[in-house]
Amino acid sequence: MPEAKGSEDDIVIIKKYANRRLYNTRSSSYITLDHLAKMTREGVEYKVLDAKSGTDITHTILTQIIMEEESNGEQMLPVSFLRELIGMYGNSMQSLIPHYLEASMENFRANQVKLHKAFEDSLGNNPLAKLAEQNMAMFKAAASAFMPGGEKGEAATTPPATDDTAGDLSALKEQMAAMQKKLDELGK
Repeated sequence: MPEAKGSEDDIVIIKKYANRRLYNTRSSSYITLDHLAKMTREGVEYKVLDAKSGTDITHTILTQIIMEEESNGEQMLPVSFLRELIGMYGNSMQSLIPHYLEASMENFRANQVKLHKAFEDSLGNNPLAKLAEQNMAMFKAAASAFMPGGEKGEAATTPPATDDTAGDLSALKEQMAAMQKKLDELGK
């Protein structure tokens, strides 16, 4: 998780009470670990404090969220990784592992952003992407034949058809209208 970029005022304080309930002091409401997981995914910075002692227990709660996620859904952490990680506790290299894992995660995220951008850039110059865009326009027109009036707001956002697609589009509309007529007759 990236370090807090804002001031201490930007960090949401969560208090954990002895009865295991979590209290969001910003929203003045009780929350669950699922709420904290969602806040983490949304990039909300928070700190979890023990309500009685004031001790920062954020690390423990984040670890608990990971345990819940691993037991409830598709497991992300391989058993071999977990064994290696456990084996590092008490090892002379233990103090280096957190920094290494943070750097690895930052590198992974940076590469993920670069890959996403490269993918988007390649689609913009790809003739198949343009063809897919035209196909989507025809699909929307076909869908509007089944749901008359449902595409009125979409018409303004549909890209203008070229001469080739205009003919194809009108032929497709005629076929769809004929199919709709047959369906209506069968329904009677």
